Amino acid sequence: MNSFWLPVFTLWRREIVRFLRQRSRLIGAFTQPLAFWLLLGGGLSASFRPPGAPAGSGYLEYFYPGIILLALLFTAIFATITVIEDRKMGFLQGVLVAPVSRMSVVLGQALGSSTLAVLQGLLLLFLAPFVGIQLSLASVVSAIGVMFLVALALSNIGLIIAWRMESVQGFHAIMNLMLMPIWFLSGAFFPAAGLPAWFSWIMRLNPLTYGMAALRRCLYFATPTDIGSIPPLAPSIFITILFALGSFFLAASTARRHFQ
Repeated sequence: MNSFWLPVFTLWRREIVRFLRQRSRLIGAFTQPLAFWLLLGGGLSASFRPPGAPAGSGYLEYFYPGIILLALLFTAIFATITVIEDRKMGFLQGVLVAPVSRMSVVLGQALGSSTLAVLQGLLLLFLAPFVGIQLSLASVVSAIGVMFLVALALSNIGLIIAWRMESVQGFHAIMNLMLMPIWFLSGAFFPAAGLPAWFSWIMRLNPLTYGMAALRRCLYFATPTDIGSIPPLAPSIFITILFALGSFFLAASTARRHFQ
């Protein structure tokens, strides 16, 4: 057990320490989603009301859970890109020649990235009262749990790509091409209500849609009537768990194939 969990803890701790020493990552991962929220939300709130949104809510309120999801996404991208840097510096090769399983290496990297993403999301969570969302203790605890599952899934996807890439530029291109569309199609930016049937089905097939729905429902535990038309909580959490587990095993399999 120690041979498995010690590398996990060591790599997790390394990601946290490295993040705290690089303040530019902290500022970028937090302020970029915040700027998106204020600029896009503020600009669209005067002319756009999402179909199916609860009565009395504005676009800034609707867009708020999506911005938390965007912060998780950006942090996953910034954190998993360190795999490419570690390979160039030789650190990753040193880890891989050690007598540890590839699964423990991937798990340590994924947990480190997920922890950082949840901390970023937690900072944004404190802004909920400013948009009219009244949080309870159950709301905060459940939202943190959902954020961790979503962050773990996004981090695993980042690792799947990073283990295959040789350049930072190529990693950014692939990640933006993959992750930004699934964020847009998750219900974070606009709801499925009122869309053509084929477009709604694309959103239903998107696993991030259910992470977005679970987060939105958790934030509105205190006022469940303000949810709007989104998937139920229990199936959304179940699908999000499957998404996180499936992406983790795929990331571990990718690591084993590329570094035998």
